[in-house]
Amino acid sequence: MESTHLLNTSKKRVKIHPHTVTAKYATQAPYSSQPGVHTHFPQPGDEGYDDAPSFEDFGSFLEETSDKKQLTESRKWRLTLFGSKEKDTANKLQTLGGAEGSEGGARAAKASGKGVGEQLASFGEASVSASRLTWVGLLGAALAHGCLIVLTRLASERFSLGPLFLLLVRSIVQLVSVAVPLHRGENPFGPQGYHLRLLCYGVAYSLSLCCAYASLTFVSPGDGTTTWRLATTALSAILAFLLLEERLGLADGITIAAGLCGLGLVLLPTADESNSDSQTDPVKFWRGAFGWSLSALAGLWMALALVGYRSLKERVGVGTALFTVSWTGCLLAPASLFLLQEGWSWPMSAEAWGLVLGLAACSVAAFLGMTHALTRLHPALVSASQSLEVPVAMLLHLAMLPLAPTAPEVVGNVMVILSVGWLVAIKLLPARGGGRRQREEYEEILDSPIK
Repeated sequence: MESTHLLNTSKKRVKIHPHTVTAKYATQAPYSSQPGVHTHFPQPGDEGYDDAPSFEDFGSFLEETSDKKQLTESRKWRLTLFGSKEKDTANKLQTLGGAEGSEGGARAAKASGKGVGEQLASFGEASVSASRLTWVGLLGAALAHGCLIVLTRLASERFSLGPLFLLLVRSIVQLVSVAVPLHRGENPFGPQGYHLRLLCYGVAYSLSLCCAYASLTFVSPGDGTTTWRLATTALSAILAFLLLEERLGLADGITIAAGLCGLGLVLLPTADESNSDSQTDPVKFWRGAFGWSLSALAGLWMALALVGYRSLKERVGVGTALFTVSWTGCLLAPASLFLLQEGWSWPMSAEAWGLVLGLAACSVAAFLGMTHALTRLHPALVSASQSLEVPVAMLLHLAMLPLAPTAPEVVGNVMVILSVGWLVAIKLLPARGGGRRQREEYEEILDSPIK
């Protein structure tokens, strides 16, 4: 819609346009109810009528030309590692192309036989289905992570297989994922101009796994995993805000904070641990402190990896990311074995090899679920949903070794389950109501006499 303002003294008509402002002198001043101000709305057939933005583009035009957005964009950091000039250029070209082709798109939509209501319904159903599929994949990844914890403990206790050795074997097995980018005709090492950023992502992810698996030598698997997940969730929220300027909503922040409090309750020491000799023995104390530090460091590296892939989601596929994590793990796992002097012990039975292959399958399933979710969700939400691995591992461990958990562990795991369940509910339940409300508002506008 255009508007024209006229002054009596000069009878000068100024046409306001989204991109340019032109001035024309009028011979007659249009009528206005207010003295000194004249307003004219162009009618079909008048000069400049077709140049006005359509009704569908008016909201986007206000958003693009608002002072708030310009100030926000001026304050954004120009990042080299997590930002891309090509992406900014592509977004600008896409915006210009969308503005130029808006009229043709509107005509095509009107010419199609499908009604607006049917289109809105199909779009809403597709969005809800995609969100449900994403959260189903995340919950499946959390279940796979829980099985991964139990399998790692079984391999260490029954077959004397070190955690870092298991990491090396699973990285070697996962190298077959190179077939995915090759089948699609993509470069396994990433697209042109993104090799370094993809390498940094793979190194950060592999370093996180090395630190997490190495910490299992010094602390219990349950404590190490819980510390790793707690640090990953908290740091990913901070790093996503600092590096990507992605903020969490109030409801999301409260839910994640409740889940972190539950993880903190799980980490509370029991009475036996408080009265043990580790408090007086300096060797045991420093071994435990080193293990806790490795778990926290693993959380930092994993948060960097999640944020890094979040910035690469439009350029790097899940298969390419899995191959990158695999070959970097094949290099860093032996280095960690050499530094920590962990012995090599190959599986000597079919049962042991089956356990190792099951561990590799669970790790692949967990990676695919998490990485796919990063293309749609905030990294902190992805990590918070994986906190469900802690109660899953506890239930599986109780099924094999019926040991009564402590009260803080029970309360903490219940808080984690409730926080993840509430997080899924607030993400999926409002989708139908929101889509229905937007559809009713749009149909009301279409039915109104003012077009």
